[in-house]
Amino acid sequence: QVQLMESGGGLVRPGGSLRLSCTASGFTLEHWSIGWFRQAPGKEREEVACISGSDDSTYYSDSVKGRFTISRSGKNTAYLQMNSLKPEDTAVYYCGDALVQASCIPSHYGDWGQGTQVTVSS
Repeated sequence: QVQLMESGGGLVRPGGSLRLSCTASGFTLEHWSIGWFRQAPGKEREEVACISGSDDSTYYSDSVKGRFTISRSGKNTAYLQMNSLKPEDTAVYYCGDALVQASCIPSHYGDWGQGTQVTVSS
């Protein structure tokens, strides 16, 4: 069964850090683009960061640029390092995969996991 699983979320104070993990089972993430997306209550899923499967080039939304870093490790895991977290980063975070290169459009991605909740609050 092809599946992605997110982990690493939690409650953190403003200015704090978290590292999210995305692990693939049933297949490898090698050569796939990987994206992190988030969805806050009442809002649509939005892109956060993506890494291309062909050359590991990265894309970040303006709201997280300079604070978040996407990376991959081995064939089955990707990470999202989140620093200087803000209350507006509060959301459920999802990872997805895509064969499309150089895209961070949510509709291009699939194999969504259950998500991991990130709450930034004092």
